[in-house]
Amino acid sequence: MGINNFGRLFMPKNKVFYELFEDVAEKVHEMGLRLKEMVSEPDHNKRAAVLAQIEDLEHKNDDNTHRIFTELGRNFITPFDREDIHYLATALDDICDYIYASSKKINFYNVNPNDTGIQKMADLILQGSVEIKKAVMGLRDMKNLREMTEAMVKVNSIENQADDVFDMSIEMLFQQENDFKEVIKKREIYQVMEIVTDKCEDAANVIESIIIKYA
Repeated sequence: MGINNFGRLFMPKNKVFYELFEDVAEKVHEMGLRLKEMVSEPDHNKRAAVLAQIEDLEHKNDDNTHRIFTELGRNFITPFDREDIHYLATALDDICDYIYASSKKINFYNVNPNDTGIQKMADLILQGSVEIKKAVMGLRDMKNLREMTEAMVKVNSIENQADDVFDMSIEMLFQQENDFKEVIKKREIYQVMEIVTDKCEDAANVIESIIIKYA
């Protein structure tokens, strides 16, 4: 038996990790879309309905993340380092958790999402979700490294822009808002939304590490 054939005996019978990560990436993108939809909806009851969709997606992602960890304990052979699988699953799960947290705060505080800071943050989160999806989808064969690398560079740029939007929004908030309760509410929302972009950058950093090791 040749070395290549011998090696194939120890290869995973399916691409379960890729399938799960790709499904999680789809959920990340879809949650980004739903968040943008939510902040574009002026009716509180309709926003609550979108929140329910986001919550459902977050729960589905939790199930996928749990499956990834289960498969990690079950499979001796993995497509890349076990630590990287764990880090990436955690980073992607964090993105979803903080998108959900953002939508919950907007709904719970009943703030008007037609706010420059919230709108810009939602745009950046959606852009980040698109780029994370591109990068994750490229992991299966790593044939389009240029597109993956460009996606990660964009994620880094998005995170920097979100920092600027956060600072600008806080400055405007203190200048223009006289209701102290509204200041507290919006400041919390800005913070959680900015964290989403941080978590996107964390996921991009893990993917970059995987590319360096295996591409």
